[in-house]
Amino acid sequence: MMTLLAALTLWAMPVLAQGNGPLRIEITEGVIEPLPFAVPDFVSDSAAGQELGRNIASVIAADLNGTGLFRQIPSSAHISRITSFESPVQYADWRAINAQALITGAVSTDGAGRIIAKFRIYDVFSGQELGAGQQLVGTQDGWRRIAHKVADQVYSRITGEGGYFDSRVVFVAESGPKDQRAKRLGIMDYDGANVQYLTDSTSIVLAPRFSPTGDRVLYTSYETGFPRIYVLDVANVGRRELPTQDATMSFAPRFAPNGRTVVYSLTQGGNTDLYTMDIGSGASTRLTTAPSIETAPSYSPDGSQIVFESDRSGTPQLYIMSAGGGEARRISFGEGRYGTPVWSPRGDLVAFTKQSKGRFHIGVMRTDGSEERLLTASFLDEGPTWAPNGRVIMFTRETQGEQGQASLYSVDITGRNLKQVPTNTGASDPSWSPLQN
Repeated sequence: MMTLLAALTLWAMPVLAQGNGPLRIEITEGVIEPLPFAVPDFVSDSAAGQELGRNIASVIAADLNGTGLFRQIPSSAHISRITSFESPVQYADWRAINAQALITGAVSTDGAGRIIAKFRIYDVFSGQELGAGQQLVGTQDGWRRIAHKVADQVYSRITGEGGYFDSRVVFVAESGPKDQRAKRLGIMDYDGANVQYLTDSTSIVLAPRFSPTGDRVLYTSYETGFPRIYVLDVANVGRRELPTQDATMSFAPRFAPNGRTVVYSLTQGGNTDLYTMDIGSGASTRLTTAPSIETAPSYSPDGSQIVFESDRSGTPQLYIMSAGGGEARRISFGEGRYGTPVWSPRGDLVAFTKQSKGRFHIGVMRTDGSEERLLTASFLDEGPTWAPNGRVIMFTRETQGEQGQASLYSVDITGRNLKQVPTNTGASDPSWSPLQN
């Protein structure tokens, strides 16, 4: 379903120690003044290549601008023109327009229809390259992935954090009136491009979740009349139902980090508890036995613990227990109701939905429940999912009223840079993939 890059090669050039360079953005506390950068069109010796070079530069700029950490200097302000990839950089010209980072590149095609793109990243004020130049090779329709990979390199070399641009999001695409809304699974690039649909809209689908390697998706479907869990292969859209007992409802599935185990909720006899299942054998294990509702489980990155939602204290709150079950400890103690917790891929934070005083919020807290921070507020925000680098959260925002519609938004963990993710239809329940290979 997607075009994979055929190769990525590093040139034999020394890599600067990132911590020694003057270009550095610390993103933990938020950035007030974005770092100005320039990315001229990638040069090419053919008309088709020149258009490709413009498109690649445009996506790189959009990726970096979209973080809120960077600010593009428009080409109309450039003094120097990049006409050859090998020509020396005129640093004084780029300093004159206050560009602190410069990305240059060249793109060509070969007889087999492949794209070959080269790029370099410069620290303008120190007058040095920032890391090694790289060459990427892909097929014609994979040019956006090349651009995303370049942007990931820029982001990583300047922030010291992993990137998140070469990733995908699976979500529920919604259409039709609110009381008869059709829902189907969609998958797209993280920025809303390249949408494809994985299911039709004949049955309600909910809560898709990527596997740790991004090749499979778990989701809940009502096609039998009861909620059941399915696992879908992204490449060929083949799917199968996970075995559960008759007269039960299973939902809210999520992969363990090993990709072989699923944790989920199962309702039987009016009681909802957490279970795990070995996908290969179908063998299930009950983790909780409380008379309350236990749902929305999410593994820690090392697979040793599970954070989940339970109303055992009287209102929905967040709890953590061992991945094998046992005693759970409550971690949410603020005013209001907490739900849909998701453990950060970095392991340091839990993102959640909070309802308090008639408003919904997306927030984060440390895994011991300390340092709670609310990042958003609206009529209805819910269902957070983490970017692969654990620095950005995507979620569902639904507007009020009969014409209310669900959309996807993202926000960074400092609460800055809230923005809508463009989609062709209404959209909800996002799940962010890991970086693609």
